[in-house]
Amino acid sequence: MDIQTFVDRYYVERKNTNSTKWDLLEERFGDADLLPIWVADMEFKAPDGVIEALTERVQHGAYGYSFIPDTYYDTYSNWMESRFGYKVEKEWCRPATGVVSALYWFMNCYTEEGDAVIITPPVYYPFFNVIKDLDRKLVTADMTDNDGRFELDFDLFEQRIEENDVKLFILCSPHNPAGRVWTEVELERMLAICEKHDVLVIADEIHQDFTYGEHAHTPAPLVADGKYADRILLVNAASKSFNLPGLLHANIVIQNAELRRQFDNYAGQHIKSEKNILGHIATQAAYETGEEWLDGLKSVILSNFDYLKTQLAEHIPEVKVCKLEGTYLPMIDLRGFLAPEDVKDFIQGKCKLAVDYGEWFGDAYQGYVRLNLATHPKFVEEAVNRIVTEYKKLK
Repeated sequence: MDIQTFVDRYYVERKNTNSTKWDLLEERFGDADLLPIWVADMEFKAPDGVIEALTERVQHGAYGYSFIPDTYYDTYSNWMESRFGYKVEKEWCRPATGVVSALYWFMNCYTEEGDAVIITPPVYYPFFNVIKDLDRKLVTADMTDNDGRFELDFDLFEQRIEENDVKLFILCSPHNPAGRVWTEVELERMLAICEKHDVLVIADEIHQDFTYGEHAHTPAPLVADGKYADRILLVNAASKSFNLPGLLHANIVIQNAELRRQFDNYAGQHIKSEKNILGHIATQAAYETGEEWLDGLKSVILSNFDYLKTQLAEHIPEVKVCKLEGTYLPMIDLRGFLAPEDVKDFIQGKCKLAVDYGEWFGDAYQGYVRLNLATHPKFVEEAVNRIVTEYKKLK
């Protein structure tokens, strides 16, 4: 499906639909008159097969208690195996209401108050929140921006683990907001360090379906032929891939039987929510019917990224656009022409844009902003044009 066909077929207006992205700008940014290119959802309808499956279920009219059928797990396993070579067994799987919910469950299940947890900023800000909310000790090993490509300092990573007696590592793979798709060599180095120091690993792989070019996602349990699978708590979802986050469904995969037993014991005491009937129906339909849609979406994202990169390179050479190996959320570094403390006034006050600010992902990243490219090209073009126009006024 070509880009224009995808956009014409699936673009949808979201303003005045109780959209967090569009309708909470006043509450979040203090200004309702902004163009939103922030939070990670899309201005595109879900795949046709998803809408059809949901419509059929809704029209049935009875919304009583339900269970997740075996066909769901077959479909999920087929998706994982066909795209990533990872055959997931049903017995390893547990449902969740979302990746962030799973992070809170894992943290409570496998660590105690005061335990040290390590993350690698710049990183998805709920990682910070879960550690602080549950009174764990936050440990960071900041990545290095190497000309727009963020890289992990493995010596620093191990040093921080040793110094703080770290118990748990939250891995973001592919990495949001760095846009990195970790190579298997990089993943093995991380996991080997964690094994050496007896560190459990949560692998947040929600962006697994967004990789580009030669970059390929390796599920953490497959690294080194599965050598480290017994210490990995994997969580992913179709929500980012197919624009389903409001349906509150994610997949937990735990290969280690003892870790599953511990999780089930915790869940029996603390997790009493029922399954979301529509969440698993939408997810199954997405995995069964959404591949062509996903390919079309990725073409739109890459086209938007090319526009962003080429226009900024031509008109504002001081701006550094970070590489986009994966996700649809590139960072741009504005410090080449702005002091970090002036970025918010420029982006929000002058350009009238709502973005995710770099400091949300770690204190050291003020001066960066993260943009959402899973949207209509007209919004990306408008955002870039506003940045260029306001930049020229500074000269």
